Amino acid sequence: MPNPKRRHSQQRSAKRRTHYKAEAATLSTDKTTGEIHVRHRAHVSEGKLYYKGQVVSEKAPLKA
Repeated sequence: MPNPKRRHSQQRSAKRRTHYKAEAATLSTDKTTGEIHVRHRAHVSEGKLYYKGQVVSEKAPLKA
C-alpha cells in the first residue's frame, strides 16, 4: 500500500474536512419601529436602543 512520504499538517486536514459555509445574516422587522435588523440583536432606532420590541436604553451607545 502506498504511504505518504511526509506528514500532512493538522491545518491541511482541517481545511479538507470543514463544512462551514458563508451564510447571510437572518433579518427581522421590528413590530414597534418597523425597522429591519439582525435577529436576536439590539438595534438603534431614533436614538433609542431596542431589543425584542422594548426600549432598553433611551440614549444610544456611541459607535467607535
